[in-house]
Amino acid sequence: MLEEVTATRYITPLREGGSLPGLVEADDLRTYVLKFTGAGQGRKTLVAEVLCGELARRLGFRVPRLVTVHVDPVLGLGEPDQQVQELLKSSGGTNLGMDFLSGALGFDPLAFRVGPEEAGRIVWFDALVNNVDRSWRNPNLLVHRGELWLIDHGATVIWHHNWPGAETSAARPYDASEHALALFRPDVAAAAADLAPLVTADLLAEVTAEIPDAWLTGEPGFDTPDDLRRAYARPLLARAAVVHQRIKEAQ
Repeated sequence: MLEEVTATRYITPLREGGSLPGLVEADDLRTYVLKFTGAGQGRKTLVAEVLCGELARRLGFRVPRLVTVHVDPVLGLGEPDQQVQELLKSSGGTNLGMDFLSGALGFDPLAFRVGPEEAGRIVWFDALVNNVDRSWRNPNLLVHRGELWLIDHGATVIWHHNWPGAETSAARPYDASEHALALFRPDVAAAAADLAPLVTADLLAEVTAEIPDAWLTGEPGFDTPDDLRRAYARPLLARAAVVHQRIKEAQ
């Protein structure tokens, strides 16, 4: 399971994100970007973050370390911003934190070159998890100490918003024509050859086990959190072997 920490101080909101994540200090004296259960799509966004972030890490990508962050609603009592105060009050309990990469810069394709191999690996991974939020308009990539880091995976595995139609949704092609790395001629075939064999049932069971029960309990159609974990794993296992054949790339 992810390491658990407790938020001790709310520092500032990060208004670049639509769900208003915040910067917090925790009882381990580290600083985290906090994503709240009370924001946007709620816990499903956090499930996607953990599922894809931890899968990416195991496949060799650079992803900020993830932790669960306990938030006491009283943390928001002294906040002057009403929106932040309400968000903190509605997010008591288990939330998601990711290491704050101090000094990191947003990815700029004109300033940072990416080789076809690395570009291909990222495009393949985004196709696997159906990431619809890594376009040139909003790359969700950071450059930290000269290396590329993947962030913000809340808009992935979109089939979990409609489980009855999940199989059909997961079988659709992936449109990479406006992907943030499309101009670097991503070598998707090489990425598939390297990465697809690594996506096994055992690996996905390990990754889904990182998702807290609190975010999986009470999902309609599923009796237990483990039933839902297996539902998350099935489309990814099926997609891994064939998704490179379903990627629409830029011309």
